[in-house]
Amino acid sequence: MRLGRVASPDGVAFVSIEGSEPDATVREIAEHPFGTPTFTGRSWPLADVRLLAPILASKVVCVGKNYAAHAAEMGGDAPADPVIFLKPNTSIIGPNAPILLPPSSSRCDYEGELAVVIGRPCKDVPAARARDVVLGYTVANDVTARDQQQHDGQWTRGKGYDTFCPLGPWIETELDPADLEIRTELDGEVRQRSRTSLLLHDIPKLIEWITTVMTLLPGDVILTGTPEGVGPVADGQTVSVTVEGIGTLVNPVAAKR
Repeated sequence: MRLGRVASPDGVAFVSIEGSEPDATVREIAEHPFGTPTFTGRSWPLADVRLLAPILASKVVCVGKNYAAHAAEMGGDAPADPVIFLKPNTSIIGPNAPILLPPSSSRCDYEGELAVVIGRPCKDVPAARARDVVLGYTVANDVTARDQQQHDGQWTRGKGYDTFCPLGPWIETELDPADLEIRTELDGEVRQRSRTSLLLHDIPKLIEWITTVMTLLPGDVILTGTPEGVGPVADGQTVSVTVEGIGTLVNPVAAKR
């Protein structure tokens, strides 16, 4: 099932997205997408609604340096254990919403990633049971003010600006994430291309590691790490991140004024 969140003629709602673009239809979910969704009976052509960020997260847990080649390009060794940090939920935006570049930064980078969406409250989840707590998977862009990340010596400011966590276009619930192509394009030029099979710490390990630290709630998002090829974006450019089996997340870039 593909789950999304849309602005429809009748307001904002979670939906199930059925069929293939451009003829897909969205069916309105009565309350929330967790468990077995129930439907209101209302539906619209996908072309008649606006896709929003597919989930409302209480927190976004991110994993740094989770591809060996990216760790190398950042000038460090691959970490033996997952390195985690948080982005605020106010950084989340949906497809086609602009990434706003803060005037206080001289370099902001794209970082295309596979994201995991949690489906139920969980704590201390063993890796063998990790799939039981997953609602599905979506596409993410961990936008980073690189100069501020390096200056501060920790990552909260550089990762935390409003609009710095594009998510979408929807959540795919029936997907094996073990070996998917991930590709980032800047103005149509491929800048990142890798596979999730190259993750240093796979998704079950990440869920086990994170839930030893904190309780994850329904809708929480885990960004699994970006491959090599990160680079700067500029006002007027467009970033597209594609994950095999899910779809493409497109966001324009604009200077904040």
